[in-house]
Amino acid sequence: MSGDDLQEPDRIEGAPHPRETLLLCGQAPAKADFLTAYASGRLHSGWLISGPNGVGKATLAYRIATFLLAEQPEDGGGLFGSPPPPGSLDISPDHPDARLVRAGTHPRLIVIRRSADDKGKLRTQITVDEVRRLRNFFNLSAADGGRRVVIVDPADEMNASAANAILKVLEEPPPRTTLLLVSHRPSGLLPTIRSRCRVLRCATLADDDLCDALAPMDLTVPASKGMAVLAGGSVGNAIRLLHQDGIAIYGDLVTLFSSLPRFDRTAALRLADSCTGKGAEARFAHVLDLLDIFLSRAAHAGVNGEPSVQAVPGEARLLARLSPHDHGARNWAALQQDLSARARHGKAVNLDPASLILDMLFRIEETARQTTAAA
Repeated sequence: MSGDDLQEPDRIEGAPHPRETLLLCGQAPAKADFLTAYASGRLHSGWLISGPNGVGKATLAYRIATFLLAEQPEDGGGLFGSPPPPGSLDISPDHPDARLVRAGTHPRLIVIRRSADDKGKLRTQITVDEVRRLRNFFNLSAADGGRRVVIVDPADEMNASAANAILKVLEEPPPRTTLLLVSHRPSGLLPTIRSRCRVLRCATLADDDLCDALAPMDLTVPASKGMAVLAGGSVGNAIRLLHQDGIAIYGDLVTLFSSLPRFDRTAALRLADSCTGKGAEARFAHVLDLLDIFLSRAAHAGVNGEPSVQAVPGEARLLARLSPHDHGARNWAALQQDLSARARHGKAVNLDPASLILDMLFRIEETARQTTAAA
């Protein structure tokens, strides 16, 4: 991992960094909510930008930051001398503040995120040392009278000490300072942090918005709807699918599971072995994500029946067979929750990828046997 990568833990490989992204697709309600609050003259100091992974939360945070940093200081003008409230967050890319934000060098913007440890490896959490950087940031006066902005991305990665330090800032925010907390799982944050922030909810993207967001990235997007199904309305997921050959891998999983309640042991070993070794870290993480998607779709099939749109050929009929009733839906949903926790634990303690994948496959086989036997 390069030094640049260590400094950019919030960058998705193959995509521009959120601060460099000029196009924000969808999320009109969230943008409108912020502009309404801004126009009221009672702007909250803390904002919690929540929603699924990869739907534009960080891009929205940088868009709001640029908007606030480009704001002209109040000049005391009267009623008729005041400009109308802004109707958009858009700031010209040529604006000096916009250029500084894109370059990551704006003096009135600080980003709190994971950093490298003494060995040069990326930490798994945001530590209190990162939050302590705010002391110097707040001590520097804004010579031009402009606002200061803090982005925490993602707030979910703060350890307990870092979270408590951010809470103190939210409780006593410095004047003309706005904190933007990006969160994939706001329920995991301290209740006191949530209560001191106004929430901006970002939704998954419609298919058209997803395609529009991918268009500037010069990616070859398949014409089928399989990518959109697997991406789940997330640009980040779509980029990973396209770069990691995700549709083909998911097709291999569907082929492997097509013989359930038993599957080809040789094929299972081949899949597990492909996730081990130097350079296979991204594939390992991607296979875990795709297994989670399959289990989620199996659970939904038990409630809603055979899906009308399938990710790969043969998937819809397979899901209907493996999850034919409400009892099956509960089985698959419980397994998804269990294996998701096991995957997080396995990655945290560096379990052997092949062993973890095989264990998950055998658990899927066992659940399929129990569910189809009860059909």
